[in-house]
Amino acid sequence: MSYFANAGQILIEFVFGILVGLIVLRVLLQLVRANFHNPICQFLYKASNPILMPLRRVIPAWRRLDIAGVVLAWALLLLKRVLLFAMMPVMPSFAGLVLIAFADLVSFVLMLMLILILVRVILSFVGSDSYHPVVPLVFQLTEPVLKPVRTRLPSLGGLDFSPMIVMLAIALLQALLVAPLLDLGARIGFG
Repeated sequence: MSYFANAGQILIEFVFGILVGLIVLRVLLQLVRANFHNPICQFLYKASNPILMPLRRVIPAWRRLDIAGVVLAWALLLLKRVLLFAMMPVMPSFAGLVLIAFADLVSFVLMLMLILILVRVILSFVGSDSYHPVVPLVFQLTEPVLKPVRTRLPSLGGLDFSPMIVMLAIALLQALLVAPLLDLGARIGFG
């Protein structure tokens, strides 16, 4: 691969990472019913509304899950994969690309959750009583994942091992769910 192709790949990964992150965060914030008055929530809603609102007329939400946002994030990852494969000599079939993009979406959500849990752990060490608007959002986004694990663990003298267990589960999901989906997508795509 040439230097320009490498630079193009970096730019594509960066731009689509930001766009997908914006959409996935909005979907997750709606899912956990985050405080709309938070300035970060307002930014995410205002930045994603021009694209998401027309889609929501066609693809309705299911309960609190914004299906239009999930479809948009998947479509962005599909477009990213098409652009990345366009720089290579071979292009997989559409069915393979669809599955690869789905695996990318699952992997993105898992990695985002891992990062949020790590931020929460760091905030618990340095003090989570900050008035920064990110702090309550991190706690709201991670609590639905950590609370079921925390309630099943025995009390260990005030230590919370639920982040460690959830991070282990995320690593296992990456290895046992995402990797096989990527392999299956590659097998379907390249025959």
